[in-house]
Amino acid sequence: MEPVFLRACRGESVEHVPVWFMRQAGRSLPEYRALRGTGSILDAIADPALACEITLQPVRRYGVDAAILFSDIVVPYHAIDFGVDVVPGRGPVIADPFTSRRDLERLRDLTVGDIAHVTNTIDLVVRELATTNTPLIGFAGAPFTVASYLVEGGPTREFAVIKGLMHRDPTLFDELLDRLVAITITFLRAQVDHGARAIQLFDSWAGALTRDEYRRFALPATQRVLEALADLNVPTILFGVGTGELLDLMSTAGSSVMGIDWHVDLDEGRRRVGERPVQGNLDPARCLNGVELGVAAAREVLQRAGRDAGHIFNLGHGVLPTTDPTVLEAIVRVVHDEGRAGVQ
Repeated sequence: MEPVFLRACRGESVEHVPVWFMRQAGRSLPEYRALRGTGSILDAIADPALACEITLQPVRRYGVDAAILFSDIVVPYHAIDFGVDVVPGRGPVIADPFTSRRDLERLRDLTVGDIAHVTNTIDLVVRELATTNTPLIGFAGAPFTVASYLVEGGPTREFAVIKGLMHRDPTLFDELLDRLVAITITFLRAQVDHGARAIQLFDSWAGALTRDEYRRFALPATQRVLEALADLNVPTILFGVGTGELLDLMSTAGSSVMGIDWHVDLDEGRRRVGERPVQGNLDPARCLNGVELGVAAAREVLQRAGRDAGHIFNLGHGVLPTTDPTVLEAIVRVVHDEGRAGVQ
């Protein structure tokens, strides 16, 4: 039988609500910290055996219904030597940010050979997961979010530089997104070709946009990526942070599932995206105060989700580094046991 996670992504009836967590593989797990040490995350991603083990750790510990590849949204841009690093405590940093048309030449076509370390990791993970029929989720950054990093040079709260480029030279911005769309499609198709059974597209910074800006500067590129994956017949999930006022627009991009962050109650989120399956949306901070409060928060999400099919339980963003893994273990048990009442 097809895994419960994939069936829920398609809006089908399932025997229990499936659950996985964004950033479930990572700093909150002591076994991850022991294995990784202090090296660069990009070095760990470049080691298929290590990346495979890190991908599998939360599946073993939590009993989640899907694995997500241990990787990062900047991996393809590191692979084409754009000058990307991931700084601990800060995130992706660009040594020479995108500023002008000449920088388009630095965004060359991505080849499958460039990301052999990623596809080798997927091969190993898929082989390990085969015995439990647990699906692997591949992922990439959506073009607008990646553009924000490349133009700003790193994480930002203001988005002044990227918005300046968008509005000052929209033609150049479109050309930048054209390059990012092509790279993203190659990256995602390679993941599916090697065994990823679902894809998540992270548009983490889309919430910084107005509705008009999202419609003009982000939505068309996201649509093109998702359209290019349609023939692969795998579920796709689109997720952004602070995107409650954009959910109706985002739901037109063509994903199978809409990820909803914790700023919008799940019942209201479902209303905004129509009949589409949804993923979410426990506030990650609600997991920081012990098992009892974490489980109570999970029950609130299940209640908001209602009884309709098509719900994948997740956090409204990634697992926070200080999260106690026993809280997530308890949440998985509650979702599997009590989420049965929420399906048909």
